[in-house]
Amino acid sequence: MAVYKYTGRDQEGDQVKGTVESNSKDNALELIMAKGIMPNDIQEKPKSKKAVDLSAVFSSQVKSSDLVIFTRQMYSLSKAGVPILRALNGLAESTNSKILASALLDILNNMKNGYSLSAAMGFHPRVFSQLYISLVQVGENTGQLDRIFIQLAAYVEQEIETKKRIKSAIRYPSFVLMFVSLAMIVLNIYVIPVFSTMFAKFHADLPWATKVLMGTSNLFVNYWGLMLLLSIFLIVVTKVWLKSEKGSYLWDKWKLSLPVVGSIIERSLLARFSRSFAMMLTAGIPLNNALYLIAFAVDNNYLKEKILTMRSEIESGETLLKTATRTRLFTPLVLQMIAVGEETGQVDELLNESADFYEREVDYDLKSMTAKMEPILITSVGLMVAILAFGVFIPMWSLMSVAQGG
Repeated sequence: MAVYKYTGRDQEGDQVKGTVESNSKDNALELIMAKGIMPNDIQEKPKSKKAVDLSAVFSSQVKSSDLVIFTRQMYSLSKAGVPILRALNGLAESTNSKILASALLDILNNMKNGYSLSAAMGFHPRVFSQLYISLVQVGENTGQLDRIFIQLAAYVEQEIETKKRIKSAIRYPSFVLMFVSLAMIVLNIYVIPVFSTMFAKFHADLPWATKVLMGTSNLFVNYWGLMLLLSIFLIVVTKVWLKSEKGSYLWDKWKLSLPVVGSIIERSLLARFSRSFAMMLTAGIPLNNALYLIAFAVDNNYLKEKILTMRSEIESGETLLKTATRTRLFTPLVLQMIAVGEETGQVDELLNESADFYEREVDYDLKSMTAKMEPILITSVGLMVAILAFGVFIPMWSLMSVAQGG
């Protein structure tokens, strides 16, 4: 486990600092909040010899569908008055997810040792998000766990539907690119070498396209093992880099500017921000605490930095509208909803309407994304056919003409 240093304020408003041992930053946050401390900063203490942790790269997470079933079952059981310990024990035995079952049994043991439900969930950040844990904590404090669980179930279900729409939209382009790549590999390994042997016999003067194809074919045939190892190495390095703080921040910032899909990702994140923010405010979580928790719920480090900046400025006395405007991240619609919400005291309701609007826009763009990407795919396939035509068929026709003339 790593050791995290933190500074924050206790329930009396006094500044405190200390250390906590945890297996992740999210878990450390929950352990600190369980002490009644609202942290301002959490940093991992540096180690003398820092090794790359590959377990974080390949470790599994619980399926969203299993989490929805668990959440809805917890809602039904808590509403029926079933004790939490008995409910957790029964759900651990009935769930089909081994990861969730193991986590529930550990939560059960921790609760028997004096931990609250939210604190025990904090030991499993790969199963329960920080937003999930914080809302459970609110439900415990207010005695409304059933209402919190039904809100969480609706939230997770909405996230699942969004992911399904995204997967459905990228399925066709992914299949096209996959088969084009497979065709290029087969051509380089099995087809082009046959033509290369024929061209070599005639000692023909080949065009540049043919030379490029023969060069790539030789590379695939003679160095396929090295290329495979290099591909695996690049995949692992990329995953490790994306897990790093700098790498994840840069990638989260770049992907908002990607053609075609960048605007969809941005609006999807704004929908998640609006929905999460509304749910936290409805649950009665203070504004600055809600922003802190949402920063870790949006799943984008670039947006997280902007939200944490908003939180700092609000704690300095600025209004929510001014801080949101200063980030230059939110669209006029969200800013208008925040402005009206601050005047009427209905920020949560208006943010829910903003989330509905963005989700409809994302749904429409996802449905039309295939049509937008078709010209790119057709152009890619056309370029491949053109290279093959110039590189293989034209020299072959020239050789046939020479042979016939001879």
